[in-house]
Amino acid sequence: MADTTTLEAWLARLERQHPVAIDLGLERVSAVAARLGLKTRALAGRVITVAGTNGKGSTVAMLDALAREHGWRSAAYTSPHLQRYNERLCFNGQEADDAALVEAFEAVEAARLADKEISLTYFEVGTLAALWLIRREQPDVALLEVGLGGRLDAVNVVDPDVAVVTTVAQDHAAFLGTHLETIGQEKAGIMRSGRPAVLGSTALPASVRQHAESLAAPVFALGERFDWQAAADGWQWQGETATGEPLTLRALPDPGLPLDNAATALQALMLAGMSLEESACQRALGRAVLTGRLQWQGPWCLDVGHNPHAAAYVATYLAQRPPRGRRFCLLGMLADKDAKGVIEALAPQVDAWVPVSLSGDRARDAEQLAAFLGACDAHVMHCAASPDAGVRWLHTNMDNGDEVLVCGSFWTVAEALTTLEALGIVASPRSVS
Repeated sequence: MADTTTLEAWLARLERQHPVAIDLGLERVSAVAARLGLKTRALAGRVITVAGTNGKGSTVAMLDALAREHGWRSAAYTSPHLQRYNERLCFNGQEADDAALVEAFEAVEAARLADKEISLTYFEVGTLAALWLIRREQPDVALLEVGLGGRLDAVNVVDPDVAVVTTVAQDHAAFLGTHLETIGQEKAGIMRSGRPAVLGSTALPASVRQHAESLAAPVFALGERFDWQAAADGWQWQGETATGEPLTLRALPDPGLPLDNAATALQALMLAGMSLEESACQRALGRAVLTGRLQWQGPWCLDVGHNPHAAAYVATYLAQRPPRGRRFCLLGMLADKDAKGVIEALAPQVDAWVPVSLSGDRARDAEQLAAFLGACDAHVMHCAASPDAGVRWLHTNMDNGDEVLVCGSFWTVAEALTTLEALGIVASPRSVS
């Protein structure tokens, strides 16, 4: 029998266990959730579920920082991880330890095998394990990030008190299609009848609001019932309390994450029953961090954006802070992502490119990326066999004043972070504080 006494052994086992990595649908995971008793007892005092093409992680990070600054005990479940599986589940900003995760995997496995065996994917087991641990801890608020889509994602076995949709754009076309109205409908599937739905973008497809209205879910949309504006002393937010009273928060600091997401987090917490205090919000937003999202480490900027919508946001951000020297882009992408669209969005802000190869079944090699770059008349300085090799080459060939954008995939950023740490450029990431 395979060793399952360590987290590493469990993760290796889960990678082999199900015939496909992604198998959307709630029938199997709901059945195991019922065996675990997750349907009969509340996970937490409040549950906020966050779906969207981009901005989910930023929104959850700020929800978590804000909740804890107001004295709420929090649990945050996100995916994927960058360097450690433990990153996926945090209690009060601290990663779940190996022993707790192993215990949770054992509980899920026992439930999966009880009566008739039910097959689960790596993500489904991980989600059920996280929910099992959250229910055991009974935090004041559970913050759940949807993995893919919404309606058929494993996270959707939980009925949230507040549902958030951040953005809708094209990604994961093999599973969600390419029609934005259809994608929006899938993401809106996390909403529940009569419970608040927070829409975190002014550019969502009509299907998102239509689905909310079909459920008689109160709609709180950015630009309508809540909004933000730039101010001389930072930015300010206007929104509504859970009872419909207007509220304004002033002199809020820039969290270094999208302000649409920050405004959305504030409104979602209000609807979850939190009484926001201006000073607490200022402290929380001033300290919120999210590894791999516009993360600056010296002259290196790391962002996990991997679709044109995310790349356009990064390009807009970079346009506001021109480098003293050259700006390189170390780009590594999976084969099922829109490389051409990402390159076109970033190209105006990049002087030269270093495409890198990724490994695995969905990998795209550096030469393929170089072909896309050549078609866009982009200057390719070097092709590297891996993100590690690309970082080391740039580290040797950069001049003072040069900077590097590392992007295109979670895999790219994760490996680059490890290499930068080995080079002494990046300290090991810590929890959101």
